[in-house]
Amino acid sequence: CNHFFASDTHPPHSYTPQRMVNWGNHPTVPARLRRCHAVTPLPKPNKPADRMRKPSKRVRACHEVVDEVCGYAPYERRIMELLKIGREKRALRFAKRRLGTHKRAKKKREQLAEVLRVMRAKGHH
Repeated sequence: CNHFFASDTHPPHSYTPQRMVNWGNHPTVPARLRRCHAVTPLPKPNKPADRMRKPSKRVRACHEVVDEVCGYAPYERRIMELLKIGREKRALRFAKRRLGTHKRAKKKREQLAEVLRVMRAKGHH
């Protein structure tokens, strides 16, 4: 209920305790502070990111074949070199510069570290 003095056509710019009254839904009150009709929030729609999951066996096999046939990109080879000499932080910084985000860089570093572990297990240098 919007109660203010008859002489007031607009709420005062500086509120004093004597002049403060319940402005309720007056347009000058910020929207987040207005008392509104209570509503039930709608359920949030699913985002595409929620549907993303781990690649299937077939897709993983496909990626492995591509990596084996095509080899690695120059920036990936440099990251692998940095990992070989134990410069993990430098590898992460380099990957972040090339890939754009910290999350992608961490994922790429882990992926290439796993490749190096597999190569060591197989007996490559």
